[in-house]
Amino acid sequence: MHVQISDLQFHYPSSSSPTIRDFSLYMQEGEIVSILGESGSGKSTILRLIAGLERPEKGSIRVGNQVYCEDNRSFLPVEKRGIGMVFQDYALFPHMTVEQNVMFGLKRWKRTERLQRVDEMLELIHMEEYRKRYPYELSGGQQQRVALTRALAPKPSLLLLDEPFSNLDAHLQQRIRDELRDTIKHTGTTTIFVTHDEEDARVLADRVVLVEKGGVKQVGRPCDLLRKSLQDRYQQTPIQV
Repeated sequence: MHVQISDLQFHYPSSSSPTIRDFSLYMQEGEIVSILGESGSGKSTILRLIAGLERPEKGSIRVGNQVYCEDNRSFLPVEKRGIGMVFQDYALFPHMTVEQNVMFGLKRWKRTERLQRVDEMLELIHMEEYRKRYPYELSGGQQQRVALTRALAPKPSLLLLDEPFSNLDAHLQQRIRDELRDTIKHTGTTTIFVTHDEEDARVLADRVVLVEKGGVKQVGRPCDLLRKSLQDRYQQTPIQV
């Protein structure tokens, strides 16, 4: 298994009950998994724990050959985890061009390798002609593609996406979903993304983890899990006469 997350537990100081309780997830390399849940279900906290932005009270996270954390015995800081992350607001550097944003995570690469990698990534997202533009000169969809490319450029062992479509207009979401999945699958990057939108999970994910009150409620393929969700919702809807 490329990703092994076992029995995570975490609670914020202001909370009397655990925000995350006994969360476990195991993933093959190259798999795309959606953590799906309503607001307050704990899905974004799970992402922060994997990224190293929060420290779990117990449980372990392993990715590849790296131990990110193991109960209270070890904790690898965020900058050493080799993770790519795309935030809801994309967090592009406004004073940098597209090219400079993508190159940002490649500081340890040789110059010729950096330039070649930037060319490869911009070609992958069909944005070669935008390389000298600044984020404010791009549409929301273009900004998201650049943020994704910046995260993928260093070849991360794991990619994390936080509500990747929340800032896009509805008419853009379907096209961008398809583009995003194609780009991730082309690079073979193991990916976890959190969303409250069932359509995001259906289009993007190989598997869906449905979370509720900080724990795993169900795990399955999107077609099976979301079909059951619709059936349950239909059965619970009262008939109007």
